This record gives sequence, C-alpha cells and structure tokens, in this order.
Amino acid sequence: MPTHLLPDGAVIDASGRLSIAGVDLLNLCEEFGTPVFVYDEEHLRRRCREAVDAWGRGVAYASKAFLCRAMARLAHEEGMAIDVSTGGELHVALAAGVPGGRLVLHGNNKSDAELVRALDIGVGRIVVDSFDEIDRLDRLALGTSRRAQVLVRVTPGIEAHTHEYVMTGQDDSKFGFSLASGAAAEAVARLRQAGTPVELVGVHAHIGSQIFALDSFEKAVAALAGFFSPLGLPELCIGGGLGAAYVTGDSVPSITEWAATVRAAAAAAGIRPEVCLTAEPGRAVVAAAAVTCYTVGTIKDIPGLRTFLSVDGGMSDNPRPVLYGSGYEAFLVRATDAPRPRTVTVVGKHCESGDVIVRDAQVPAHIAVGDVLATPVTGAYGHSMASTYNKVPRPPVVFVRDGTSRVVVRRESFHDLLALDE
Repeated sequence: MPTHLLPDGAVIDASGRLSIAGVDLLNLCEEFGTPVFVYDEEHLRRRCREAVDAWGRGVAYASKAFLCRAMARLAHEEGMAIDVSTGGELHVALAAGVPGGRLVLHGNNKSDAELVRALDIGVGRIVVDSFDEIDRLDRLALGTSRRAQVLVRVTPGIEAHTHEYVMTGQDDSKFGFSLASGAAAEAVARLRQAGTPVELVGVHAHIGSQIFALDSFEKAVAALAGFFSPLGLPELCIGGGLGAAYVTGDSVPSITEWAATVRAAAAAAGIRPEVCLTAEPGRAVVAAAAVTCYTVGTIKDIPGLRTFLSVDGGMSDNPRPVLYGSGYEAFLVRATDAPRPRTVTVVGKHCESGDVIVRDAQVPAHIAVGDVLATPVTGAYGHSMASTYNKVPRPPVVFVRDGTSRVVVRRESFHDLLALDE
C-alpha cells in the first residue's frame, strides 16, 4: 500500500493494523459500521492553515468538495473564507456560524432567492457569472441598503490538462465571460455603469479541477494579466483546481508550491504587487484527509476473466469512478502494508454493471468475505456527491483526533429515506 496516500495521522502497527489519529480503524468500523467515511481532523486543519499561510486570509475553502457544519466550522476556525455555490451550501455555512462576510457566492444560475439571501446577510463576495445575473443584481440590490461587492468571472481560454467534465477555463464553458469574445470587457463595463448598486472589486477565473501541472496556472495568469491590469482592481482570484494524488505514481504540488507559482507568474506578467491574489482550494484541503471503509460481502471468481469483490457501498458513496473513470487504491485495514499480488475488481451493491469502485485493485491474496477493505483519498467529492440510489442510505462521516472519534454526519436510516414522501 502506498502509504503516502494515507492521512497525516495514519500509523500501521507491527501486525499491519491501521489507526488514524490514534484511533484503531477496525474498532471504529465495529462501533459505527460500514461503509463509513473517516477523516483525520488534524490533517484538515493543517491544510487549512497551509492555505492561509500561502494565500492570505482571502483564501476560500471550496465547500463543494466536502461540506457539513463541522467542516465549515473547522475551515472558518483556521482562518479560511468559505466558497459556496448554491443556496443549500450557503445555508449550511451559515448554520455552522460562519459570518456572511466570510462567504463567497458562486453559481452560473443564481436564483433571485439566493441573491436576496446573499445581500441580506452581507455576503463577502458575489462572483458574477452572466449578463442575466448582472440584471438581477441591479434590480434586487436597489431594494437594499447594502452594496454588493462582486468579482466578474472570466474564462481565459485555457484548457487545463484534466477530465473534460471538470474543465472550466475554455471558451466553450457554461461558466463566466469569455475574454476572446469580448464578453468579459462588456461585463466590466456594465458593472461599472454610473448608478449601478454593485461594486466591482476584482476578477475571478477557474480553469478546472484535478490539475497536476502548475504551468496551467501560469498560462491562466498570463492570459488574464493583459485584461486585469488596466482595470486597476484590487483583487484577482485564480480559483481552485489543484489536484490530489489518488494512486501509486501520482505526484502533485503542495498548496504552498501552487501559491508560489501563481505569485511568481503574476509578478512576471506585471500584475501590481499590491493586488490581493486569492484562490479557492477544495480537493487539496480535504481529499487525502479521509479513507472510506467497506465490508467485503461477496468474492466471485470468473476463471479467465476477472474476480469481482463486492462491498457494502458503491457508486452511491463514490460516484467518481463512474463519472470520470477515476482510479483508487484499496487495502485491507487488518493488513495495510501486506503484499497485494491479487487483482480484483471492487464493485458495489447497486443494480448497475458500471457500479465499480476500483477497476483493477491490487489486494492481498488472503482477502476474505467479512474483511474490512478501505480506499484512501476519498475526502473530496465522495460524501458531497453521494446519493441514495437503489435507496441505499448514505454513510456517516466520522472525524478522528487525538485518539477520539466523533460522528459529524450520522448514518442515514431507512426512516430518512421516507422523510420527504407525502
């Protein structure tokens, strides 16, 4: 097992058993059941502190990666703002006690209700994404004494080296205003019209997710500089997108290296040193902080083809392999560092042939029904994208720290599955 993929607090004892932050994982699974998301709380806090140290207090945690009240509260406690993209994410962050001024509202189709709520609470920044939204803001802000401070989202025409579904910086995107077409310049002009109730304070760009190559961000800064600098605005946000290592062989820059690269690129492009450069890391903060534990229920060997190893979760708690073809490692919690010579396909319990968690997983030869199997680096876009497909209840989220564990999101029950039925 490539141990660098495990959370910071992971320790493998002499027998091969894994503990995280002083909590034995097998004992935890016995107490809380499986599937279960287990997060190393101190790992989360360290990444938040690294982000603030690297970018300053303007840096915002991209909550779409993983959000619950405990996570929003933690990021806020460590000095990060919170990036929310829907009324629901806004509601959770506020319920966690995050002040409105420390929230950044995104979204390509913000409703009147979302914008009114943002104005009412004095949200720190609204990232404007369309001409329709400018019209809505003008109309809605006239009815309030608050002056909305906005960033204009620009698509710089950069195609990041990542999956097409998470590329957002190219001209053919549902997000933002294109530089090449002149839409970005027109949006700035509209936002600066005399009498408008909004205040343009900066430019925002986001080129995609799960990006390993820092030169993609250098290209984005270079593309933005000629547009941004003449505007004389105080803020430039480069968005998020820094990737995470998921499998053996992956290598990804740190948040600190990412920030240093962007700052150097900004200086080289002539962006004024007093400009507040900010970013919105999400995956880089939470991905490697968690593992998901499952119980093996069935091992089905089809000679000459493959061995299917079925677990008690699946695409409902981790849809990334189905959506993006994402790769993961798998290991036995009771024998974390054991040799893994056997190739199996780890599948879930859903009525879909595509319900695959790990296509070609390497596992110990002695794996057996009843074993607890874990996949690392599941802290981002697992719980946040989870569903109840086939009416499978969503797993709980457990934070571990200093030898103790606490449930921050309880396991969904069968009763919960009926809660919305009339």
